[in-house]
Parts: sequence; structure tokens; C-alpha cells
Amino acid sequence: MNSSQTPVAKTSILIALLVVFGSAGNLFFSAGMKRIGALHSWSLPALHWAFIAIFSNLWIWLGIASMLLFLASLMLVLSWADFSYVLPATASMYAVVPLLGHFVLGESVAGSRWIGVGLISLGVVLVGRTPLNTTQKD
Repeated sequence: MNSSQTPVAKTSILIALLVVFGSAGNLFFSAGMKRIGALHSWSLPALHWAFIAIFSNLWIWLGIASMLLFLASLMLVLSWADFSYVLPATASMYAVVPLLGHFVLGESVAGSRWIGVGLISLGVVLVGRTPLNTTQKD
């Protein structure tokens, strides 16, 4: 294997990290915002309070850190794999997030959502069977 070829294993690991970091980030954001509560007014004092509450919340900072790791991993994997491969492959997050919502946050997930998760998972499997990179390098 020459240096211009990227192993599938390395890509698979980074895709898995993207799913973990993205799902964790969204979970942390949701947990943090549930603790803060809804914003009921768009007045300047209410927005100021919301800003302070959001950026002093540990869960929000964990979400930001997770999303920064997601972004770094995404940029790295996009340096060698096609955009049209990477983003659909990371759609696995849409299967992980309802599981986290149900088991960690105690949310009720409707049957129609699970059907949607199944269809997304099928799409991820189909994308995973395609080449990582289809562009010709001269």
C-alpha cells in the first residue's frame, strides 16, 4: 500500500469517533439545556440571563468539547475520504442519539422514529459498502 492510499481501518475508526463525539456532544447539550430550562422571553435581561446560564453550565462545556473533537475528526477524515462517503457514514449518529435519549435522558421514542432509525441504518450500511474515495488523483 503506498502513502496515497488510506487504510479502511483508519477511516472506520475515525467514523466511529465522529459518531461518538457527535452523539455525546448532542447528549451533553440536551442535558445542559434541560437543566437550564426554556427561554420564555426575548428581552435583553432574559437573553443575558440565558447567556450566563448556558456558558456557566458544565454539561454545555462538555458538549462544546465533544463537538470540537467531532470537528477535528471530521476535518481529518475529509482530508482523505470523499465528503459523499463520510457524511452519510456518520449518519449512524441518528441511530445512537435516540438510544441515548431513551436510556440516558429517559425520553419516550415513538415507533415511527425507530422505523426511521432503521432506514437510516440501512442507508449507512449501503454507503459503507462503497469506496472511500472516488476522485481521480493525477
